[in-house]
Amino acid sequence: MTWNTHTVFNQPRPLSNSNLFLSDTPLREALIREGAEWDSELQASVGQQLGSAESLELGRLANAWPPELLRYNACGERLDEVRFHPAWHLLMQGLCANRVHNLCWQADARVGAFVARAARFIQHAQVEAGTLCPITMTFGAIPLLQQSLPAAFHHWLPGLLSDRYDAHLQPGDQKRGLLIGMGMTEKQGGTDVLSNTTSAQPLASRGNGEAYRLTGHKWFFSVPQSDAHLVLAQSPGGLSCFFLPRLLPDGSRNAIRIERLKEKLGNRSNASSEVEFCNATGWLLGEEGDGVRQILKMGGYTRFDCALGSHGLMRRALSVALYHAHQRQVMGKNLVDQPLMRQVLSAQALQLEGQTALLLRLARAWSSPADESERAFSRLFTPAAKYVICKNGINFVGEAMEVLGGIGYCEENELPRLYREMPVNSIWEGSGNVMCLDVLRVLAKQPGVMEMLNREFDAVKGVNRHFDSGWRQLKLRLRKPQEAQAREITSLLLRLAEGAQLLKSLDPPLADAWCRQMLDRRGTSTLSEDNCARLLLRATGG
Repeated sequence: MTWNTHTVFNQPRPLSNSNLFLSDTPLREALIREGAEWDSELQASVGQQLGSAESLELGRLANAWPPELLRYNACGERLDEVRFHPAWHLLMQGLCANRVHNLCWQADARVGAFVARAARFIQHAQVEAGTLCPITMTFGAIPLLQQSLPAAFHHWLPGLLSDRYDAHLQPGDQKRGLLIGMGMTEKQGGTDVLSNTTSAQPLASRGNGEAYRLTGHKWFFSVPQSDAHLVLAQSPGGLSCFFLPRLLPDGSRNAIRIERLKEKLGNRSNASSEVEFCNATGWLLGEEGDGVRQILKMGGYTRFDCALGSHGLMRRALSVALYHAHQRQVMGKNLVDQPLMRQVLSAQALQLEGQTALLLRLARAWSSPADESERAFSRLFTPAAKYVICKNGINFVGEAMEVLGGIGYCEENELPRLYREMPVNSIWEGSGNVMCLDVLRVLAKQPGVMEMLNREFDAVKGVNRHFDSGWRQLKLRLRKPQEAQAREITSLLLRLAEGAQLLKSLDPPLADAWCRQMLDRRGTSTLSEDNCARLLLRATGG
């Protein structure tokens, strides 16, 4: 017997087959404003491909079928290999083809390459975030390796700068593309890497580029299938940085044992592992005792990517919520036309306006390390952006879930995956307190940082009273900054940086609205209907 109990109607279709770049007016404008207009055509092509139903399905599959550790083969021989769903490899191919891992390090890199790369990163984050882990670590490692790659591995440089993805287990000189991972933290220390106990003893001579024998463990060994890792170990001269290849120059496996893969809240497509080094061979980068400084050369890049990744996830959550609200009817009107819902969605769009402007401005600062002012800008606002944006992203995605209601909480929708993914960027590469303490350290020790702040913020002094009030408040706090207030100082600092960018570039009514929402200590204010209409139009590409 066949019968129908009801007809399905008023159920919005999922968001797919959209252009992630062309639908994001703030991103398009910031790309041009910060010097990467030359990449607009490719950005649009990337956005069209990533917004397709096929790409979104790859993101779902890569997380629905997480990596599997193959410790032994059928003969009982030790393998220590990680098997991924084919979707992972297809996503990695796209990332490498778009040079998200090395665009800025090419010999012919154009002015604005950091900005272009940041926009590509934001777009990829909207589809699948786990694959960005090997990409960001490789991106951070390449400039260090370009300077100090051991002589036995000089032939790796073309592979590191390639636009190919090669998942085969082969010697580096036989691969079309190479990826680098990181291994710093140990069970007893976590962030306190100075407490690391992994030991490194020289095989013969000591010093830069020499081989050492490593014994110990890593509590978090990111992307164990990478071609090599940069790791910290205690050498005779102190904590040092080592280049640890998966395969040794003779083609044999290095003595790295994968004990298990981590079962994580989110980031499920990506393999994070615990490993032991059983007399593994690593090559010293730099000098003994210089490990923290060497690793920190990577840390700024990877921290910046944490902020970019969280922003991309937030942008996707808003896009999903907006698409739903334009289709769903409540009490005879589309949800997006309900006054209170318009306020919620417009406030989220306004928040992303500030983040987009600041992040691409920060990318431009990273492009000019020789400029003292730009170096101070990147050094200060990278940890600040990581703290504030990554922390805010958790509530942001939760708010987007509420727009969809119950179906936004169910796994058939992509929002639960975005929600699970959000906390990792707050934790990885230094949690919130670490970032805020770093901000205080930069304010106290970085040359030219106060002069830079005065130039940046005084340039818009007098334009908006809420901004002026916030700047006065920050200057009072910075006279004698207290560690216990580091979070408040960092949050206010980043809000002012975002506000300064918007007061320079955004239409005055919207810039004023942002300052009222984010800097008025009396609380947020209601957005005018005109501002709501303009924000929602910009958030959908108008």
